[in-house]
Amino acid sequence: MSDAPAAHLASAYGQLLTLLADSPHVDVFLDQVVRVAAEVVAPTVACGLTVRRDGGAGTVSASADLAAQADEIQYGADEGPCLHALRSGTVVEVVDLRQDERWRGYREHALRLGILSSLSLPMTIDGETVGALNLYATDRAAFDEPAHRHAVAFTDQATAALAVLLRHADQALLHQQLTDAMASRSVIDQALGVLMGQQRCTAAEAFALLRQASQHRNRKLRDVATEIIMQVSGASPQPAPRFVTPGEDA
Repeated sequence: MSDAPAAHLASAYGQLLTLLADSPHVDVFLDQVVRVAAEVVAPTVACGLTVRRDGGAGTVSASADLAAQADEIQYGADEGPCLHALRSGTVVEVVDLRQDERWRGYREHALRLGILSSLSLPMTIDGETVGALNLYATDRAAFDEPAHRHAVAFTDQATAALAVLLRHADQALLHQQLTDAMASRSVIDQALGVLMGQQRCTAAEAFALLRQASQHRNRKLRDVATEIIMQVSGASPQPAPRFVTPGEDA
């Protein structure tokens, strides 16, 4: 790899790391991935990013209309290089679409757009291909050995960055679930206190009464607890303390 292409690729990696440090939303990150990919491989390349969606596939971002249109042709025909890469988990290259007979339902329409060559690279996380980075060019054999190598290297880095971002998103979801769980527990505890005072019973007996009411009315435990508190106080239950993650100020 010559110094100039290597420096260009290193700059692209730096941009990916900056995006992660800024903690963007996933959609913002993916928009930047296709833009940087188009710049890293060749200035004239159009890039689209296909992901699995509701049992099918869809484009979440594209650097140019050419890529978005090429992707859409494949979804309509249910065949093409990007879908092949997504389904097989392998890199798919088209050197000259005029001579390629693999996807006839896609080929004719793509040629009308002026596409002659393409490179589709799977994005695999934890053994599952979650997407494919699709590069399109209007020249035949646009992806020579260096371009192919740069595309694979960049896709590997982008996939690793995406995996980190998705794990952060999962942590955010977990944080919300923990917060919701604490809120429910607080409401239930308040209702138990009311029942213990009214029925002169233990916490275990109060919980049994609350559970019986929940089952009898076919309502969630928290909803029954909320109703009890509102009957006594005339107001909705007070929110539980906010869940604080390690290292976060309380």
